[in-house]
Amino acid sequence: MLINPASRMGKWLHWLFEASLVLKALFAAGESLGGLGLLLTPNLTIINFVGWLTTYNLAQQPDADMAKWVHHLTEAFPIQVQHFYAFYLLAHGAIKLAMVYMLFRRILWAYPGAMALLGGFVIYQFSEFLTHGSITFLILSFLDSVMIVLVYREWGVLKMLRGEGQENRAH
Repeated sequence: MLINPASRMGKWLHWLFEASLVLKALFAAGESLGGLGLLLTPNLTIINFVGWLTTYNLAQQPDADMAKWVHHLTEAFPIQVQHFYAFYLLAHGAIKLAMVYMLFRRILWAYPGAMALLGGFVIYQFSEFLTHGSITFLILSFLDSVMIVLVYREWGVLKMLRGEGQENRAH
């Protein structure tokens, strides 16, 4: 059952949908910029920068797990891996930006497409959670699942409003 879009709850759900789109757009832009940064920054510069960041931390706390882990990652950071992450972040961000743009424009076919795309993200993220046990992937899966529900609701409201508009024109 669809909650009346004019009700207080309907307006709040619509606001939540639009706020989540803004957040998705900001994160997608960040991903794209991060990918572009990885693509344009020389590999050695990244390795030297991370080394500089972690050296101080390791000198102060030699048992700092995060600093050791990051330092270890950059020791094996070939250009191919850098380019993979660059293109992955660029593509992932661009796809999400396109999705957000089409939803803001209220393009009807974009709603089921966005739900399918987000569903794919949920499946991937949840499988990563099951494989690696990262709580971050579980949280991302939950947030994308909530987004799917909001997109579905907005799609229903949009179809209802467009259907009512067509009926009014016919009379």
